Amino acid sequence: MTAPEVVTTPVSKGTASTQRWQVETVTLLIAGLVLLGIGGATLLAPAAFHATSGIELGDSRSLLSETRAAGGSLLGSGVLIMLGAFASRLAFTATIVGAVTYVSYGLSRLLSMAVDGMPAQALVLATVVELVLGLSCVAALVWRRERRPNEERRMG
Repeated sequence: MTAPEVVTTPVSKGTASTQRWQVETVTLLIAGLVLLGIGGATLLAPAAFHATSGIELGDSRSLLSETRAAGGSLLGSGVLIMLGAFASRLAFTATIVGAVTYVSYGLSRLLSMAVDGMPAQALVLATVVELVLGLSCVAALVWRRERRPNEERRMG
């Protein structure tokens, strides 16, 4: 009896690099779209948006101002991240902004869960999404760092 033959397909470094670049692009697209949606909703309709998670903003102009300001910041970050998916010279900066934004939101929510208790289910889901997107951006940064020396050697 003979062992079955194992067929392997060699993967060139160019293919792996291309696949990682595609993952980075898709990550930036998704991360940017999510922030565009969340930021836009928070900026333009803060009471309605937060009501979906059981949060009542009330009539406090100051609280609405703070909420809209955060929404505008998220919207701006979303625009930058989306641009990074299409403009290679912005990709590095966009990936850092995505990593910092999503990881900090996710970790802040985890801290809040430990200190304040469990929030509404929608916010628990938001925590998971934020950490997944943030860690995806971190992975893209690591891949970019691994790829960079190889590209410089080829050019030099």
